[in-house]
Amino acid sequence: MTDQPILTNVENKVATLTFNRPDKLNALSRDLLTQSIDTLKRWSRDQEVGAIVVTGAGRAFCAGGDVSNMAKDTAPPSLEEQIDGLREAQELSWLLYNMPKPTIAAVNGHAMGAGLGVCLACDLRIASDAAKFGTAYAKVGFGGDFGTTWLLTRSVGAAKAKELFFLSEIIDAAEAHRLGLINRVAAADRLMAQVSEIATRIAHGPLVSYRYMKANVNQAMSSDFRTLLDREAETHLRCGQTDDHKEGVRAFMEKRQPNFTGK
Repeated sequence: MTDQPILTNVENKVATLTFNRPDKLNALSRDLLTQSIDTLKRWSRDQEVGAIVVTGAGRAFCAGGDVSNMAKDTAPPSLEEQIDGLREAQELSWLLYNMPKPTIAAVNGHAMGAGLGVCLACDLRIASDAAKFGTAYAKVGFGGDFGTTWLLTRSVGAAKAKELFFLSEIIDAAEAHRLGLINRVAAADRLMAQVSEIATRIAHGPLVSYRYMKANVNQAMSSDFRTLLDREAETHLRCGQTDDHKEGVRAFMEKRQPNFTGK
């Protein structure tokens, strides 16, 4: 059993968070959650981080909650304490979805239950052709957490989301791609290379623009057209004040690739 529930690395402006409980299929332990949340908060403020990749060690991305802990015959905290604890844990999904930097799930294997929610909370999802996806909650009599309900419904629609919840059927990467749950499928031995290429491209891009693109798309899911038009007027012109905008215009006029600095 590993003593480090997560592994972290920052290289070439790409930060990688690896869930590191391969013996438990990277099930979400308290230590894994706490350390992941603390790390993401730090990276969200780090000017040397332009994009964040989340993946899993071994043969799973994340199998969800740690069912072995659920089976332990110990006195549970009160319901209110349990609710408070789950709300704190679910900050992992919120940070991946809402932080101002692009997040990418590199789905190397099974993404189940809460692990599916964490995957869907990322801005881009790139999966190995060996990856599997499922809600899993019905199998253990739970209702859904880590944002899975909200994210899955907006990805596939209410009817399909209910089917995936009720039947708990496992789908492969090809079907997940067809449904729109993931952006791309990569050969298993090429997954991290393809993710690294995309993450590096983003990390060295116009980061202020990406910040507002992400926020605007998120807001578009719950706002009316007029509200988004007003927000676009503000954020579009804010991006026009950046050095990267000026560099992009120069590069366009000079017929070359822009050299963005993220400012």
